[in-house]
Amino acid sequence: MSDEDRPSSSSSKRASLLRLKSKVKEVKQVVMSSQLPQTHYKKEVTRPTRLTGLFPNTTNPVVFSAPMLGTANGRLAAEVSKAGGFGFIPAGYNFNPESGPDHLGQLGEELKIARKVLDLEQATLTAVPVGVGFILCHESARTHFIERAIPVLQEYSPQAVWLFAPRVEDVEGGVVRGIIDVLHDNGFVVFYQVGTVKAVKEAVRDGADVVVAQGTDAGGHQFARGAGTMSFLREVVEVVKGEKERTGREVEVVGAGGVVDGRGVVAALALGVDAVVMGTRFILAEEATTPKFKQELIAKTTDGASSTFKHTVMDDIQGTTIWPKIYDGRAIVGGSVEDHLNGVPVEDNIRLFKEAAEKGETDRTITWAGSGVGLVSKIQPAGEIVKEVREEALQRIKELQTLF
Repeated sequence: MSDEDRPSSSSSKRASLLRLKSKVKEVKQVVMSSQLPQTHYKKEVTRPTRLTGLFPNTTNPVVFSAPMLGTANGRLAAEVSKAGGFGFIPAGYNFNPESGPDHLGQLGEELKIARKVLDLEQATLTAVPVGVGFILCHESARTHFIERAIPVLQEYSPQAVWLFAPRVEDVEGGVVRGIIDVLHDNGFVVFYQVGTVKAVKEAVRDGADVVVAQGTDAGGHQFARGAGTMSFLREVVEVVKGEKERTGREVEVVGAGGVVDGRGVVAALALGVDAVVMGTRFILAEEATTPKFKQELIAKTTDGASSTFKHTVMDDIQGTTIWPKIYDGRAIVGGSVEDHLNGVPVEDNIRLFKEAAEKGETDRTITWAGSGVGLVSKIQPAGEIVKEVREEALQRIKELQTLF
C-alpha cells in the first residue's frame, strides 16, 4: 500500500471512536432491555407501557424522584428504583474544571453508591437503573458539558439523563440539541424539563425522549411564567400528541408539580401523562441529604397556598446567581420572604440573611417546597414512599371504578 493509499492516523482514530461508541450503545440497549434480578424488584402485575419498556425495573404507576440539588443522592435514587420507581441523582450546574464546585466529581461518588445499594458493583456492563439530572443555565454548559460530563456518564452508566434550564441562546443556537445528540449516541434516555408549551415544542424538536411537564405548583426552580399543574399537563399531552402526528416521534410525558401522594398520581394520570415526578415528598426521605431543620419545617407546614411563595427574590437573597430571569422558585414563607412581602429592600434582606447565617440561625433560610407541602408530614424511607404512593394510587383507581 502506498503512502497515499494509507489511511491517516486521525481518520483511523475517528473510525475507532465511532466503533467504540456504537458498541457502548449496543451494550447499553441490551442491558436496558433486560430485567434486573428479581431480588431487587418485586413487580406487581400491571400492563406494560413504553415507559416501563424503557425502564424494565419500574412498576406502574411509575414514580420518579426529582434530581433535587442538596437533597437527592445516590442512595435515595437507588432506594426509589429498588421499590419499582426510578430515582434521579443531581449532577449540578458547573462543568468548568478550573473554578466552582466540583459537581461532576461528586456525581461519580454518588453513582458508585447507587451501584452498591443495587448490588451492581461487579456488574460493570449493566446500566444502573437510576438517572442523572443536569442544570444547563451555567455558561460552562456550552463550553464544557460534552468534554467533562459525557466521560463520567460513560464510566458509571446511568440509564437516563435529565436536562433543565438551558439558556435561551443555547436552545436557539443548537447547543442543547448537540448535547442531546451526544447523549443519544451514548445510549442514554433523555428527559427534558419544561414549563411552557414553547419549551415543550423545543424539547421534542431537539430530540427529548421524555418531557417532564412541570406546573407552577412545584417546589424549587421552575419557569417564572407558567400554568398550574392541572391545566398545563393536559395541554402538554395534546401538544405532544400533535407533534407525534406531525413527526412520527414517540415522546413520553411525565407530570410534575404538587404531586405528593397516590391521589395526586391518579389525577395526573387522568390528565393523560404517562407517569409522575415527585420532589417535595422525597425531601422527607430518610436518605435525603436535606438538613434536619428543613425536613422538620416541611413536615409541620400546612396550607401550601399561603405558606409557600413563588418568586425570583429568594435567589437574590441567598446569592444564587446562575438562574436567568425566566426561572424562579417556590419556597416556604420564612423570615426572609416575610420581610420581602412587607416591603423590606432586597439589600437589607440580604444583609439580614447573612447575619442570621453567621449566627447559625435558620429562620431566614430558604426552604424550597411545592404547594402540596400541607400533605407531607412524615419522614420515612424512600422505598416506603414509593410503595405507599403506588398502593394508594391503585386503591383509588379501584374506588373510582365503582362509580361507573
